Amino acid sequence: MEIKNMTVEQIEARKAEIAKELETEGADLDKLQEEVKSLNAELEARKAAEAKKAEIRKAVAAGAGQTVAAAPAAADKPVEVRNSPAYIEAYANYIKTGSDREARALLTENVSGTLPVPEFIDGIIRTAWERDGIVSRVRRTFIRGNLRVPFELSATGAWVHTEGTTAVTEETLTLGIVEMRPATIKKWISISDEAMAMGGEAFLRYVYDEIAYQIVKKLASLIVADITGSPTSSDDDEVGVPKVTLAPSTTTIATAAANLSDEARDVVIIMNRLTEAAFIEAYAAGNFAVDPFAGLTKVYTSALPAYSSADASAVYAIVGDLRGVQVNYPEGDDVAIKFDDLSLAEKDLVKIVGRQYAAHDVTGPGMLVNIAKPAAVTT
Repeated sequence: MEIKNMTVEQIEARKAEIAKELETEGADLDKLQEEVKSLNAELEARKAAEAKKAEIRKAVAAGAGQTVAAAPAAADKPVEVRNSPAYIEAYANYIKTGSDREARALLTENVSGTLPVPEFIDGIIRTAWERDGIVSRVRRTFIRGNLRVPFELSATGAWVHTEGTTAVTEETLTLGIVEMRPATIKKWISISDEAMAMGGEAFLRYVYDEIAYQIVKKLASLIVADITGSPTSSDDDEVGVPKVTLAPSTTTIATAAANLSDEARDVVIIMNRLTEAAFIEAYAAGNFAVDPFAGLTKVYTSALPAYSSADASAVYAIVGDLRGVQVNYPEGDDVAIKFDDLSLAEKDLVKIVGRQYAAHDVTGPGMLVNIAKPAAVTT
């Protein structure tokens, strides 16, 4: 970003970053010094400009100068086309009828491919992501087609080489490849003719709120299935997820977390809400001496069974860093909507189908651990 386009806060933040970079071995000191000079010069120029503005304001307050036209009110400022009421209404009509002629006529330039969605719809989709404790934590990429993700299957360690001694042995590195193949996640809802009569923004919020929520919820359950369905050790085309078989206790979570690699930083516990009660019971039985959750953030999902109803050997909790899962959106992360007013016409209902094209899999070794239910003890 050019310095002139940076805010004062961004300039100060950059100066703080430079102070840290100066301590880095091999840092380009001359380049950093020149950048600091430029940042300071910009700050001084802005201070001088503000001082001059203050003098002018003071003079105007004292009666100097000429009367000028008032600045245009906020309502008079131009609105981006896709956020205008007319475009929102036209986009809603496109969803209702399948015809995009009205919406395209309002755009200031020809747009090929998918129509741009009104900005508030982007907000609905982002909010659906952020509210989901699983989808909000995974890695997201936007690469077209099938995606091949390499991971380290095995590697020899580093050596200490003393000068004059025999050269160290070359590293032996074996890579595995996870191939991520995208599939379509779909959700359809039927709405009444009365709902169809709603105004543009109200109608779009009604449709997108429900469809985006359900698609994200389904994606979260698929991610859980990726983790629980992984082998316990990595092979050529799959990243392994270790499994510990333990009942809820004050040490179960800590034991599972001990199997994570150093790269697992944002560690959470994923479980059914009913499973939390089993851990609390163990906590109470231990006279409240130890936190059974080891201070980790809890993420709830109904995609995992409750411990009480899980079968023996079934995974009922996951511990780890969800950056070990990758979701790739080959066609972008928007939710595409299709309209069908024929399938349910005899019921006076309209079918609206939402779809998202995505691939998902575990790609980070050592980032996740499954916790399985032990078999019941027979007496």
